[in-house]
Amino acid sequence: MSSFRPFCLTIWLAVSAAALLLTPASLRPARAQAAQTTPAQQTTAAAPSQPSSADQRGIAARAIDKVKQAAKSAGDIFSRVPCLPPKGGSRKMGSLPHVASRLVAGQPVVIVAFGSSSTAGFGASSPDFNYPNRLAAQLRRQYPTADISVINAGVGGEDAPEMMKRLQAAVIDRHPDLVIWQVGTNAVLRNLDPADTIKLVEDGVARIQAAGSDIVLVDPQYSPRVNERRESASKMITMLGKVAELRRVGIFPRFEVMRDWHEKQAIPVETFVIEDGLHMNDWGYACFAQLLGDDIIRSVGQIKLGVNVPADVRTYRPM
Repeated sequence: MSSFRPFCLTIWLAVSAAALLLTPASLRPARAQAAQTTPAQQTTAAAPSQPSSADQRGIAARAIDKVKQAAKSAGDIFSRVPCLPPKGGSRKMGSLPHVASRLVAGQPVVIVAFGSSSTAGFGASSPDFNYPNRLAAQLRRQYPTADISVINAGVGGEDAPEMMKRLQAAVIDRHPDLVIWQVGTNAVLRNLDPADTIKLVEDGVARIQAAGSDIVLVDPQYSPRVNERRESASKMITMLGKVAELRRVGIFPRFEVMRDWHEKQAIPVETFVIEDGLHMNDWGYACFAQLLGDDIIRSVGQIKLGVNVPADVRTYRPM
């Protein structure tokens, strides 16, 4: 019979817990690893007790606190200049059946953000502030019980010809539920024929649809360098809209949204575009992601689908 008595065990655990609290955080992982039991000890150890209802309420409260903090952090950037949708409204994105069905079934949702430098996040002060990461944070706040990942597959300088070469590996092979494809800006800047770009986009959309993914196209940005080629940009935007209509996929009218910021909301261009006259800054990416996320949430039909979102979490939207 073992001589290790319960009273001694209690004292030993108490001392160990106090030592852990007094140990610097940087040393805790190493000590925790050293304290792990062997497989034989693990088989004879008592099963851990289940958390009490009070503990569970504490866990839920901490989770809600994290959601509140994330919302506050996202909203800080809009404290001086609010992020508002176009006053006249924009075209509807349409439904996103694959994303919706995954949310209803409680299955992981994978989103691939496909595009060039404004997808990669050139101009953002930190990777945390590019639009895919901002979008991921918003969707996780909205659906806190869902497993949502947004993969950034943006490569600066590319347009449809280069993107099509990596479409299979960068997008389709990841089996996404939603692909957000930002395309057309570099073709405009290179003065390429919009019709050639559109042919490639149509082929790409067909391949993505055949793989079973929802799609949202994102047209060029409103910025000084794009506006220098307004005629080409206008053709590209119109033709991308037609592709979306014919293929019955969503489109986020980025040019229209950003033009509204400047021309109707009187926001200076330098508020959302960096000094190169092309790429967005932190505010531009944040507002773009916010409005895109709002459209995705509306398209999924959150309330009708009955996705589990606590009421007190919804209150903490960043706008």
